[in-house]
Amino acid sequence: MTIWGNHSSTQYPDFYNARIDGRPANDVLGGEKWLKEDFIATVQQRGAAVIKARGLSSAGFAANAVVNTISSLLNATLRDDWHSVAVCSDGTYGVQRGLISSFPVRLRGEKWEIVQGLPINDFSRTKIDASVAELKEEKALVSESVP
Repeated sequence: MTIWGNHSSTQYPDFYNARIDGRPANDVLGGEKWLKEDFIATVQQRGAAVIKARGLSSAGFAANAVVNTISSLLNATLRDDWHSVAVCSDGTYGVQRGLISSFPVRLRGEKWEIVQGLPINDFSRTKIDASVAELKEEKALVSESVP
């Protein structure tokens, strides 16, 4: 599954391009309503849920994500699989070139690449665009502070 965009409440877990045992995730999980409503909201709020449940920082959760990301960038990706990694956009999928955003990424040989050609429907486009708009706003705020 790809997580598109920002690590925030606008990130988009793209269940349309997700598979469970080779079958579309929405078929396995019983349709789109739950995925569009409960699932997306749960993924978007998972960091806050960890903090609430533990009463502590989610730093361990973030550290585990870093370890998993490094592992995915050091070990060849299975043939039709990918990982979600925040990388500098090359303009793919309509994400502004140079913006750091999460994309589907795979390792081929010793080089990582953004997975090309995934279908993006209107629902997904709206969600991706909302997250990218937030990233653009954050970039603009930081750019004002950096000489």
